[in-house]
Amino acid sequence: VQLQASGGGLAQAGGSLRLSCAASGRTFSTLAVGWFRQSPGKERDFVAVISRDSVVTYYADSVNGRFTISRDNAKNTVYLQMNYLNADETAVYYCAAARTLPQGGRHPNEYAYWGQGTQVTVSS
Repeated sequence: VQLQASGGGLAQAGGSLRLSCAASGRTFSTLAVGWFRQSPGKERDFVAVISRDSVVTYYADSVNGRFTISRDNAKNTVYLQMNYLNADETAVYYCAAARTLPQGGRHPNEYAYWGQGTQVTVSS
């Protein structure tokens, strides 16, 4: 499985961006997908995760209510709608996929497949 993240760019504080994670292969619908972000010198932090059938979603407390994760299995794509962005959320955003999430999907080591990341810059 190959993942391609896109949609990053420059946004003003309070603005919005929508990220996409496009996957190759026929097994995408069997995979849970998560989003993480990483700023220079910091660890890769969990943002959101969605189950393979979209029934279950989880968010980091810091983004809950502002970000929405969704997926379209017919298009092999997962989205992350980000609203009310703030400057502290400037980071490279990564999507990742896994067949199982034994720890609920909040830890990077649960994921076997990673995209290359897309830069999000929020100006204050």
